[in-house]
Order: sequence, then C-alpha cells, then structure tokens
Amino acid sequence: MAMDRGLLAVSSASLAAEGGNSSSVLTDADIMLRVKAGDESAFSYLVQKYRRAMVHFMYRMAHSPAVAEDLAQEVFLRVYRSRENYEPTAKFTTWLYRIATNLAVNHIRDTRHERQGNMASLDEPDPETGRSLDVADVKPTTEEVIIQRERLAAIRGKVESLPERQKLAVLMHKYQQMDYKQIAEVLKLSESATKSLLFRAYESLREQLKEFV
Repeated sequence: MAMDRGLLAVSSASLAAEGGNSSSVLTDADIMLRVKAGDESAFSYLVQKYRRAMVHFMYRMAHSPAVAEDLAQEVFLRVYRSRENYEPTAKFTTWLYRIATNLAVNHIRDTRHERQGNMASLDEPDPETGRSLDVADVKPTTEEVIIQRERLAAIRGKVESLPERQKLAVLMHKYQQMDYKQIAEVLKLSESATKSLLFRAYESLREQLKEFV
C-alpha cells in the first residue's frame, strides 16, 4: 500500500516533456496503455488530469472533504492495480467512473447510518477552493440568504432520497458534464434507459422542489 500511495506523488514532467504536442495526440486510453506497460509518469499524468474531478464526484457522495480525498485516492489506486487487465474497449473516462461509482456506492451502503442527519447539499462549496460551484459571486440580501438556505436544505434532502442509480446519474450529468452515452456505459444501461432514468430523477426533484423553483 505504501508503495502504491507513493506513486500518486510521481511527477508527470517526463510525459509532458516527450514532445510539446505528445499529450494532445495521445488519447487517455493510449496513456493508460502506457501505464499498463509500466510507465509511471503516464499514470501520474492521468492522476493529475482527473484528480480534481474525482474529488468533486466523491464529495457529492460523501459530503466530507477528507473522505472525498481518500475515496478519490482509492479510485486511482484501483486504476493502478487494475492496469495489467486494462483493455481500451470503452473511453478511459467510462472505465474510470465505473470504478468510482462502484466505490461510491459501496461507501454509501457502508456508512448509511453515519450519514443520517449529516447530509450536505449539492450546491455546497468546492472542497478545495471553498467557493460555491453553482452560486454567483454576488452578495445576497438577508431575505435571499434565508431563501437560499431553505432551498439548499430541501435539495439535499430530496437528492439524498433519490433511488441510488438516479442519484448517481444526476451527479454525473449535472456536475461531471457526462453525456447520456457515457453515463449509460458507467451504469451498464442502454442509452434510452439512462435518458429515462434521468428524466424520472429530474421530474421527481422538480415536483418535490417546485416551491423553490
């Protein structure tokens, strides 16, 4: 474990230095194949490219910056451990988010009782910068602050109560900007089933939050 964790700190300088446009020509799948072949700088490149997105994704699931960091690190450790079995049959991001989703689902199930009464909102600040990801940087009035707090409290309760797959689909769609095809591949659903899943999730949220919309 100590050796694996040490790899997360490896610099990606050697990969970037191979030729100014090397990383722009290679796909993520190509770079992962280099990881498979033993190129640790290629692994570091992927970690640095996707680390923040993984932390954000896990923060939406775990609602704790520290836990999100740990879960994101675990995702990359699993990527590294699975390198020898990697095959570029799908986009690298699909494979990555499938690993992340499985880990997130297991975390939710294992800590469900701990999270009761300790939920956080999808609109809470970025765990790294402290800035809100969705709220404009405009000083609100006291009334607006109260309304916003009520809205966020309602959102966090309703999103947390969504069925597991609906919640995951909403997180990937709204916050990771993943399209229907990518989400479908991660959740192992058809594209039409994914569209239906998201439609039901958003309709449920819209109906339950209509007084705040």
